[in-house]
Amino acid sequence: MNRLDKRYVGIHNELNGGMTDTAKIIRDAWVFGLIPEKETCKGWNAQALEGLWEKVNAEWEKYGFGVGKLPPELRARFMRIQQKAFDEARAAGWDAERDIQDE
Repeated sequence: MNRLDKRYVGIHNELNGGMTDTAKIIRDAWVFGLIPEKETCKGWNAQALEGLWEKVNAEWEKYGFGVGKLPPELRARFMRIQQKAFDEARAAGWDAERDIQDE
């Protein structure tokens, strides 16, 4: 099976409670309204995820890649989505300090 045949497991089925680069792209896509918040991207291939990353990156570029530069509505959505993700990841056993020490 080559890279393009592999399918993503979905943000809610990820290791580390969804604290991965791919999950971050999905959460950011939710923030910017590129995909609905109910979209988990389960079954997407690498090419589709890369396309989503390009769209997310283009949105961040508009705001200088800084959360503090987001308009209030987007900043509030970002904070809500991130807080929920952190809470769910911690409940699933993710430990941010352990990940930092591993690097």
